[in-house]
Amino acid sequence: MLNIVSILIGLVTLAAGLVAFLPLLGWLNWFVIPVGIVGAAVGALSSSNGGRNLNIVLIVIFTLRLMLGGGIF
Repeated sequence: MLNIVSILIGLVTLAAGLVAFLPLLGWLNWFVIPVGIVGAAVGALSSSNGGRNLNIVLIVIFTLRLMLGGGIF
């Protein structure tokens, strides 16, 4: 059950993150990344790894996007 919740959080993170890829909306990554961290934490409590892995991949992608946009470092 927790894996399904983690996957749903990951899908919400993905949808919001795709919006954050648009120009002038990169600040949205500051809200997307913590939601992905919550999803990864919920996925870590699950017996399956699918939701956790999805959220970890999304966290990495959106952190890289934030770094390329000049939001970090």
